[in-house]
Order: sequence, then structure tokens, then C-alpha cells
Amino acid sequence: QVQLAESGGGLVQPGGSLRLSCVVSGFNLDYDAIGWFRQVPGKEREGVSCMSTSDGTIHYADSVKGRFTMSRENANTVYLQMNVLNPEDTAKYYCATSPDPCLAVLGRIYASGMDYWGKGTLVTVSS
Repeated sequence: QVQLAESGGGLVQPGGSLRLSCVVSGFNLDYDAIGWFRQVPGKEREGVSCMSTSDGTIHYADSVKGRFTMSRENANTVYLQMNVLNPEDTAKYYCATSPDPCLAVLGRIYASGMDYWGKGTLVTVSS
């Protein structure tokens, strides 16, 4: 069983920054991809970024490219640095792992294959 725990969310003004953390724990931590996703109630979940654990390749959604940066501290901890935040970034952010490679097509990140999810951390961008 794999557990994921996100942290770092909060209230930030437009133009501000936040850094989210995701800690992965449990047994059999042999995942091929780890990603960040976000969701607003009543809207479809959106992929934000995805990292291939084999070679470190990172994919970003077009909506966050140039503003968000995903990084990995060690085998069990990843971050999402979010800069120049705007109200449209308000959402609950989740990290998830997959035994399959990232699925990123035409500027979108897909959750197919993501089988373990954290409970999320809320990011609110508002003045």
C-alpha cells in the first residue's frame, strides 16, 4: 500500500507564490510516474505536471508552463513551486503515482494509470 500526503496549500494573493510538497510512503514504492493534479468542485480534474521517475523528465500542462516547477528531493518527496499565481489556479491540489509512464499529450496531463492519490491540499488565490 502506498500513501501520499500533500501539504503547503493556503491563501495567497494574485501574483504570489506557494510551494506544495508531496511525501510518498508505504511498501512497494516502485512507481514509474508521479504527478500533480488539481480540481475545483463541479469541474473536471486537471493535470498540472508529471515526472517520470526513470529519467526525471517533467511534463507541464500548458496552463501552468513557465509558472509552475516540479522537482524531486529524494525518492519519496516531490515539490510543486507555483509562481505568479492567479485566481484561476484556485483548486485542491493532489499528487498521485502511477506504475505506468506519464501520459502527456498536446499540453495536457492525463490521470490514466494514476492509482494512488493523496487527500489533497487547498490552494486559494484571492485578494
